Amino acid sequence: MKILHTADWHIGQRLHERSRLDEHEQFLDWLLETIQARKVDLLLVSGDIFDTSLPSAEATNLYYQFLYRLFDETDAYTVITAGNHDSARHLEAPREFLEMGKIYVVGLTDEPAKCVFPFPPDDPRVMVAAVPYLSESDLRHLSYETEAERNERYRDWLKTFYADCVACMPVELPKILMGHLFVQGGKVTDSERNIQIGGATAMHASDFPDDVDYIALGHLHRPQAIKSAAYPIRYSGSPIPLRFNETDYRKAVYLLELSDDGTLALDEEIEIPVFKELCTVEGDEDSILREARTGTWEGKYIQVKLKLDTPKVGISDEIRQAFDERGGEVLSVEVEVPEATQGPPIPVEEMERPEKIFEQFHKANFDGEPPDATLTQTFSELVQMVSESP
Repeated sequence: MKILHTADWHIGQRLHERSRLDEHEQFLDWLLETIQARKVDLLLVSGDIFDTSLPSAEATNLYYQFLYRLFDETDAYTVITAGNHDSARHLEAPREFLEMGKIYVVGLTDEPAKCVFPFPPDDPRVMVAAVPYLSESDLRHLSYETEAERNERYRDWLKTFYADCVACMPVELPKILMGHLFVQGGKVTDSERNIQIGGATAMHASDFPDDVDYIALGHLHRPQAIKSAAYPIRYSGSPIPLRFNETDYRKAVYLLELSDDGTLALDEEIEIPVFKELCTVEGDEDSILREARTGTWEGKYIQVKLKLDTPKVGISDEIRQAFDERGGEVLSVEVEVPEATQGPPIPVEEMERPEKIFEQFHKANFDGEPPDATLTQTFSELVQMVSESP
């Protein structure tokens, strides 16, 4: 029996307002092909299916198209849990309908027993606790409780919940726990939102029950294992880089294999292809423009970090055009300039003349150069519009 662990799809995510639906579609096509080629029997998705609690119609459609193809073109069972980015109610609304297609979705739960599923259902070989994101806000409010005390109570709640899940499972079968949370020792990137790092809120590896074979986690976007002597605890990470700083490590899913004697072991870490390359280019104006005009940028998203001695009007557009001519698309231009020194004082008698103030401001910031006629005319029109507004 083969089991595939993935998480944090974040369907509908945008990078600097650029839609990523094409990349997510390519990933889901690849995932389906991998399930077919590896003859996967059980797919686990540990939370954050969507990037927002109100996904677009296009993102929702892509998700359900994949689920239909999963049912129609494979024999795999699927378990999906809600993450902190998902609307738990939205995700599990068609729960009973999806179960007819061997797809089990858990969004909201307050009873551990309702999270526990045997697979295959008619001849169980492995037990799965499909635990969704459990929000600290669901804890009952206690007066005069400190934040530290509340964090510790939240951690105790998680520990008890998982222990109760395991208590519902037959002793003789292998056990997999799913979760969407932060475990101490995990490495984060800046693309995780609404996450507490460290402190009592973070679970420890030792907080999970002893009689477990594998823990399939979501929430952190870097594929990684948490040190644990007893059994593997792994984050599969997000399938595509959600920020430019996630391009330094590869994306992956984990393939597990359950042997005939009931032993569950990691069979392979399968690297996910790069569907859209994200690049960061740093330097001064000359070096960046030279790199833009000589490099290979076809189909790439680019982040530019530009260093200037003084501000320069229109440089961002010039850089974008240079990369565009080579097939790349600049999503962000971050300009770094030295801290501006204080400009020349403006006499009081000139304070009622906006055009003169603008001219002096321009000279102070652009090496003594006055604004050209077009810029001066544009500024005058803006002043007139403001003065005529009610």
